[in-house]
Amino acid sequence: MGMGTSVLSLRIDGELLERLRHHAAKRGMSVQDYVVRTLIRDDFDERFQAAVEETEKFYGLT
Repeated sequence: MGMGTSVLSLRIDGELLERLRHHAAKRGMSVQDYVVRTLIRDDFDERFQAAVEETEKFYGLT
């Protein structure tokens, strides 16, 4: 069973929104898609880093 979607409402200042629009436009994406992709990537990076650290501990590399 897949996950549904939820609405997340954010209050951000105009300057940040302009920067998000700029970054999204450079990639041909909507601001929403850009933000979601960035959050997913950040979450993945965190979990990947944790996995690397666990592996290093296992092999006594740290």
